[in-house]
Amino acid sequence: MSLTDNFPRFDLTHRPTPLEKLNNVSAAFGVDVWIKRDDCTGLAFGGNKSRQLEFYLGQALAQGADTLLTTGAVQSNHVRMTVAAARKAGLEVEVQLEHRVEREQPEYHQSGNPYLVRLMGARIHYYPVGEDEDGADAALETRAAELAGEGRKAYVIPLSNAHTPYGALGYVDGAEETVAQLRALQIDPACFIVPTGSASTHAGFLVGVRASGLATPVHGVCVRRDSESQQRRMRAKIDSVIATLGVDLEITDDDIVCDDSMLAPGYGLPGEATVEAIRYLARAEGILLDPTYSGKSFAVLLQMLRTGRFVPGQAVVFLHTGGTPSLFGYPELVTQQSA
Repeated sequence: MSLTDNFPRFDLTHRPTPLEKLNNVSAAFGVDVWIKRDDCTGLAFGGNKSRQLEFYLGQALAQGADTLLTTGAVQSNHVRMTVAAARKAGLEVEVQLEHRVEREQPEYHQSGNPYLVRLMGARIHYYPVGEDEDGADAALETRAAELAGEGRKAYVIPLSNAHTPYGALGYVDGAEETVAQLRALQIDPACFIVPTGSASTHAGFLVGVRASGLATPVHGVCVRRDSESQQRRMRAKIDSVIATLGVDLEITDDDIVCDDSMLAPGYGLPGEATVEAIRYLARAEGILLDPTYSGKSFAVLLQMLRTGRFVPGQAVVFLHTGGTPSLFGYPELVTQQSA
């Protein structure tokens, strides 16, 4: 039985997603490196957002909504998967694209996720600020009120931390699934590596791991904020998740690991180590990472492996959150020099 069983949800995910050993990477470093393939969740190229969206869709449908509204960056995986989820549920959908990343390349604005959003027929609005979560959410509420005046009922999937974290429940469930797979394989990991941005995946996963009885560190890799800011966001999100679940669970500040060593040059902007990590895993294992989330997370893991953070024979689990379509918005990742 899952902690999330009593919440309404709409099935969007191919589960369980595979837990695979990276044989070539493991052989190179003498450490058993496992990858949780949440890039294989199955909804419009897959990714971690399908687990989160199941609970938002559950709420939306329970409330009788006919339209979904959400916001995100131009290459947002969340926006792409929200549109797909709406189509699967038979709902209308409108999305708000924020000017969050300073990139002028036409591919960034026309290919990858925004291409798929247009293909699936979402109505697109634009928000000129990239670091104004409250303002972006307020713009969605204004649009919801306009739709109400037309006799429609919109459900807003928010961005800021000031809302009930239904999306994080998807990774409470996802962590329970991962722990069950590890126990079936008799693997006791030394560490989990996950991205931390909105904090829904990181917070939910940490709560799920601790609720499953594991004390394994969950190493969050910052993709949008510095470690101190992300630590505060995580603290608030974790407390809200625990309150939403109504469970008696203590997670201390020491449990909340937020590593911003790969954050520069900023959200959606891959540094040299991230580009190298993306190329490394593509060529070592044929697995595709994205420049915003999974690439930065794997760059941290690669650094850990190279500096001897884990001893031979230990196991580590990397959560692959997807984001493959956004690769097409970064043509500079493939150059003549990298061939």
